[in-house]
Amino acid sequence: MRSQWSNQVAKTFKKLDLLVYASRAIGSNPELVLWGGGNSSMKDTMLDHVGRKTRVLWIKGSGSDMRTITQKQFTPLRLDELLVLWDRKEMSDESMVAYQTQCVLDLTAPKPSIETLLHAFLPPAHVYHTHADAICTLTDTLDSSKLIHTIYGDDVAVIPYIRPGFLLAKQVGETYRRHPTLRAIILDKHGLVTWGDSPKVAYLETIKMVSEAECFIGGRVRGSSRRRQRREGIRLVGARRFRAVQLLPVLRGAISKYKRMLVTYDDSELVMAFVDDPRAKRLSQIGPFTPDHLIHTKPKPLFLQLPKECTASAIDRIVQKAVVGYEKEYVKYFERYKTPGVTMLDPIPRIILVPGVGLFTTGKDRRAARIAHDLYCHTMRVIFNASAINSYTAISSKEMCNFEYWPMENYKLTLAPSEKELSRRIALVTGAAGAIGRAIAERLVAAGVSVVLTDVNETKLCTLASKLNKQVGEETAVAIPMDVSNEKNVAEAVQKAILVFGGLDIVVSNAGIARSASVDNIQLDDWADSFAVNATGHFLICREAMRIFKRQGIGGNIVVVATKNVLAPGKDFGAYSASKAAQAQLSRILAIEGGEFGVRVNMVNPDGVFEGSDLWSGELRNARAKAYGIRVSDLERYCSERNLLKVRISAQDVAEAVLFFASDRTSKTTGAMLPIDGGVKEAFPR
Repeated sequence: MRSQWSNQVAKTFKKLDLLVYASRAIGSNPELVLWGGGNSSMKDTMLDHVGRKTRVLWIKGSGSDMRTITQKQFTPLRLDELLVLWDRKEMSDESMVAYQTQCVLDLTAPKPSIETLLHAFLPPAHVYHTHADAICTLTDTLDSSKLIHTIYGDDVAVIPYIRPGFLLAKQVGETYRRHPTLRAIILDKHGLVTWGDSPKVAYLETIKMVSEAECFIGGRVRGSSRRRQRREGIRLVGARRFRAVQLLPVLRGAISKYKRMLVTYDDSELVMAFVDDPRAKRLSQIGPFTPDHLIHTKPKPLFLQLPKECTASAIDRIVQKAVVGYEKEYVKYFERYKTPGVTMLDPIPRIILVPGVGLFTTGKDRRAARIAHDLYCHTMRVIFNASAINSYTAISSKEMCNFEYWPMENYKLTLAPSEKELSRRIALVTGAAGAIGRAIAERLVAAGVSVVLTDVNETKLCTLASKLNKQVGEETAVAIPMDVSNEKNVAEAVQKAILVFGGLDIVVSNAGIARSASVDNIQLDDWADSFAVNATGHFLICREAMRIFKRQGIGGNIVVVATKNVLAPGKDFGAYSASKAAQAQLSRILAIEGGEFGVRVNMVNPDGVFEGSDLWSGELRNARAKAYGIRVSDLERYCSERNLLKVRISAQDVAEAVLFFASDRTSKTTGAMLPIDGGVKEAFPR
């Protein structure tokens, strides 16, 4: 393992800034810590609220991520008050947390880590705790203590597994005091603790310890013939992903009976080597390589085996049976090992392993699913490596349950922001690069939706996706180029969307084009193009959506951006009005056919959205102004003056209406048509 330490950079920092730098150096390496794991601390002095010089322990706040940690995420505690606890023989978690809270110097700081006393009871100024893959490979191997002493000799102590808290802190402190020349302490099934008089010394000792473990493991793994190279052709990969597309909506529907979940898919070389290993079913059920992962991965994955030749209906039956079986086993696990007063969490698998297909991970959003994915990818490596050395082991099922339902660990979940109105939903928006499509996508993302952006303009799509993801800080929007008038293109784009998010909940049929001419002057190509996009394109995307909705079995929602011209057609607008009327009529049919499957279909009818719209090109503006007998410069004013409220319609107005139909606020509404036109009386729905 290479050190990330830079003397040139480090010398620009002092004290707390240097702790932040060292912590980020650790957090930037996923082989050391992942997604909020690990811990770091520094002992120093500072002035308290009355100006007294006070010894302080700065420690990472609970739930903070070392990869992105800042000064504000470290909590200062009075060290001497913490050390008073050294003479105690035992202390409950609740009493310890309450006591630590009383020692905090800054009331605006985050809740201090549950491992605060472990850091306090170690005398060195700087202490780091990591969950390094290489170290956990050693701790998760049969007879781990003997193996670790073979590698490190007597310079490293091993403490048998015990859940974090007062007793573990005492054991660590006592071990150090008995052997003050130790290099480090390894916590069985829980990682590495290193220290030093400076951040650099403590950090480099971490790197050195891990590097030595990696060298030992590398020699054993290279000598093992169990790992095999995979060479796959494009055809085989394509067939596997086609099977994944068949599986994903069914899987998502089966696991969404409690709450909707997103599902991500991976068929990377590591994943396929693991799921196709003949030992995978047994090894995957042993447990996580560190209990810290339990809140994200559950104790065990669902191992789902499909026949090589399998129809869609057979996949449905197998998946439903497997998920129900997993739930029953989880309930048994909970009932057998639960402690008094705890309530069972949802029994839904977070990790699904499918031989021949790949790894599926579930979560309330893309981030949650990605966390589970990343953690399990590291778990697969640890399992492979530990098995090459001897055999992989984990903590007992009882210990897993105690940790999974441990209030101190579940507190981290309460730090997450509250879910938004439409979180856990997946939407596909056609024509997303246009003014109305952009506004709809932005509004859906703001409401918590994961959005698939589609359009023929790939450049604008990618720009919009990047903007939305930057705003929310997560990959919540993906750009998939799609021509709604091309049957093959639509099918392929929907398949890509399924592979990204696992399914669909909302489809916004928004793509459209407009051609202006009197009926006797309409060119056949313009007529055909109008129907290809506005009617056939709507049919193609809704047909795919209905197929997905039926396979998921959890309902669905289609929102159609139609036009006021459906009810009040205009002169010289025959191709547009007729094709949009076909779109609206098909939407009514979809509402009729979708009702029994819980699929709602509603329409919004905007009028004259000019701002930022590509639809209103110079040519179309000229043609519509001519049809109305007005100057081009008066067109926008004319459209606003003709409605009862005398208002201009914006893309944001349309987006709000789409959100209204996409939300549960209209859960009992289907087949409806909502005007967004300021009140054009000729276009009143009737």
